[in-house]
Amino acid sequence: MRYLMMSKAGGDAPDERLYREMGAFVEELTAAGVLLATGGLAPTGIRVSSVGDEITVTDGPFAEAKEAVAGFALVEVRSEEEAVELAKRFRRIVGDGESVMQRVF
Repeated sequence: MRYLMMSKAGGDAPDERLYREMGAFVEELTAAGVLLATGGLAPTGIRVSSVGDEITVTDGPFAEAKEAVAGFALVEVRSEEEAVELAKRFRRIVGDGESVMQRVF
């Protein structure tokens, strides 16, 4: 099962402890073959929408900074429960905030 884990932007700037702990977490998941991809996302974007034959392109940002997705991880796990445990570990490292997980089909 693959899950896309998205983390919303937080208010605190990263410190050395966060870089160290997150680096170890990423290395562990990569070595285990669980982490397929990860990255941070720019606060701006481009929205492409369509209605009938009309296509509209709009430059972002679109959401308040606290609501925007700031980063993601694509993981492959055996169960939803395993994905939730990984998300809990991530939240313990980064602190207060919100993450959203969605299964990838």
